[in-house]
Amino acid sequence: MIQYSNIHQTSNFAVLSISYEKADAETRGKFAFFDDNIKNFVTRIHDENLGDAFVVSTCNRTEIYSTSPNYLLVAEEYCKTIGVNISDFLQFANIATKEEALNHLFRVAAGLESQIIGDFEIIGQIKKAYARFKKERQNSNPFLERSINSAIQISKRIKNETGISNGAASVSYAAVHYILNNQKRITEKNILLLGVGEIGQNTVENLVKHVYQPKIKIANRTQEKAAKISEKYNIPNIDYNNLEQELENTDILIVATGARTPIINKSHLKNGKEILIIDLSIPHNVDKNVSELDNVTLIDVDELSKQIQETIQQREKEVPKAEVIIKEMTKEFLEWEKKRKLAPNIHHFKAVLKNMERNEMHNFYRKNKYININDMELSEKMIQKITNRFAKYIIDNPLKAEEISKLMHEILVEQPNNEFNEKH
Repeated sequence: MIQYSNIHQTSNFAVLSISYEKADAETRGKFAFFDDNIKNFVTRIHDENLGDAFVVSTCNRTEIYSTSPNYLLVAEEYCKTIGVNISDFLQFANIATKEEALNHLFRVAAGLESQIIGDFEIIGQIKKAYARFKKERQNSNPFLERSINSAIQISKRIKNETGISNGAASVSYAAVHYILNNQKRITEKNILLLGVGEIGQNTVENLVKHVYQPKIKIANRTQEKAAKISEKYNIPNIDYNNLEQELENTDILIVATGARTPIINKSHLKNGKEILIIDLSIPHNVDKNVSELDNVTLIDVDELSKQIQETIQQREKEVPKAEVIIKEMTKEFLEWEKKRKLAPNIHHFKAVLKNMERNEMHNFYRKNKYININDMELSEKMIQKITNRFAKYIIDNPLKAEEISKLMHEILVEQPNNEFNEKH
């Protein structure tokens, strides 16, 4: 039986992606992958001998990256884990395989597939997703390891060599951008942030950076985490149990929690006070029924993305530069993969040459009782040069690799033995 988990190459690489391109925020929420699902999913993939797979789940996308030859079986296990029908999943999923899947990963890491182009928060989420995979799997996958590292390098190069990230346009900044453009006397507004995960923390940072002495309070179910953010930015941390009371005095509510169902609804907003609510959560953590109240303005992730089109247009001009970098790095990756696949042939070829060198050096020493160090260094250089020529040829002509390797073995190993036998 084929051991799928031992096959790590582009020909088996696939990605199944549900993103903002085909699914709105509510639909994406149905396919969100929560942390408590991860261990179960990774274990089942391993137990079913389906190779390796890990999931990236953000507000804009849920993606399964897999090295299994049968990615649909991986998709089935994923759907079982989160409790959805696979036909519903495939209705919204984009599927890419082989080099196209690799290119997709690199484009996502580069911020080219983000809802807000040039948003590099995604690369951190990819790194965390793969780190979780390694922790749960207690193993690494050389192909995935290399592809993630390449994605990280692509992200760094594009940040440094292009202007695609110029101008703040992340989801967290988009929220602050909306507040700056739609609220008067912001320094007088009472702002409450629920949830201090990555997006919540970025939102706090942007508020502190762009609003003079903002009146911010934060709340989080895990008090310890909220206390750290409170100390870092010197802002009040309220008891989550006092949420309803705190809402009575709130002018701007930003929700960046990770609950499965809405935690804010009409019952929390009884006093008729005007309030702006920004829901950064996927799935929605603010019930849409709050929009029925005249005193409430509700903005979600999809709406925020429309607020920064000018920045996006400038960033789009930088896309060709980013694509050149991706193309270059993809070529390097594929060359690495070829070398890795053909490494046994190359190592064997070099070992044969080294063995011939040892024999010749031994014979020379027996006759002359010395070996010149310069001759040894020259010999080593020649072996490496010949090996590089051999490696380049079989890498450039992979279909001939086995044939050429066998031929060279016959010439370098079997033929010298025959000559020796003839002389003696």
